Amino acid sequence: MAPAYDRLRPILFRLDAERAHRLTLAGLDLTARLRATRWISSAPAELPVTVFGLRFPNPVGLAAGLDKNGEHLDALAALGFGFIEIGTVTPLPQPGNPRPRLFRLPAHEAIINRMGFNNDGVDALVRNVRKSAYGGVLGINIGKNKDTPNDKAVNDYLACLGKVYAHASYVVINVSSPNTAGLRDLQAREALHRLVAMLRVAQERLGSQHGGRRPMLLKIAPDLSLTEMDAMAEVLTRTGIDGVICTNTTLERTAVEYDPLGAETGGLSGKPLFERSTAVLAGMRERLQGRIPLIGVGGILDGADAAEKLDAGASLVQLYSGLIYRGPVLVRECVEEIRRQHADALEARQHGA
Repeated sequence: MAPAYDRLRPILFRLDAERAHRLTLAGLDLTARLRATRWISSAPAELPVTVFGLRFPNPVGLAAGLDKNGEHLDALAALGFGFIEIGTVTPLPQPGNPRPRLFRLPAHEAIINRMGFNNDGVDALVRNVRKSAYGGVLGINIGKNKDTPNDKAVNDYLACLGKVYAHASYVVINVSSPNTAGLRDLQAREALHRLVAMLRVAQERLGSQHGGRRPMLLKIAPDLSLTEMDAMAEVLTRTGIDGVICTNTTLERTAVEYDPLGAETGGLSGKPLFERSTAVLAGMRERLQGRIPLIGVGGILDGADAAEKLDAGASLVQLYSGLIYRGPVLVRECVEEIRRQHADALEARQHGA
């Protein structure tokens, strides 16, 4: 019998993408409340790995963006993820960019989004996390409000960091979304050093206040030159960041230039992103020489893709667009393929165990 999502996908794909997204999450919430998640997905057996001092029950996580406000943690946890990342969240609520702003490109197993950090604000996210029963590894991805100029951006990141710190297993600095004007400028050497250095000071102070240090990660873009990667690696090593997520969505359109929706503005994710994001992952591994653990995300559509991210240097992987095309079965498939190809390597590659 075909998985339940295979039967639902044609119906969902007839709907506007953002509406289908909301309906899918509502359906997952209902399924979790009815304790019926086993009918759509079976959680994988554990494949534990320790990275930046945290124990993950398996190395396959949910990327930020799917649950921006942390409203669906319990339902998503039931799908078998080894960790969940929510956000991106900003200090103040903001509606994001005008609709339509989310597009499927089925011929390419791709998605273009220009959501623009739409979220209910950091206070709402914290309330949702507190209400949740989820007790697994939780990442919280933080950003700046659209109207905050880059020279004041650190204030937004500091505000979010202070409010989410006690509720996160790790925190992610997002400076790589292409959908907030000027945000990627914060990846430049001097701007990045200033931002990360100030956040690192706050991280240590908050760790002392809360009786425990939370790892801090940086999420980077796939559209980096070799020179930009050199500079970024230098800054991250110097400032002592705990981890790097490779990568966010891309502005490159070559793979979809003939698709009817290929010219839509926004970040491209899904299958066309895989090669580019994996190249950046491998490039950062080469530059960082194992000093900083990496998370691989971008274009994972099957278990072989997930295993290839580990080959390129990732200790963990994250899914998003692949879930839209494959459904929850992708989680288990990725864990099992990683188990088949990398179980021994994972045991040996224990960062901060």
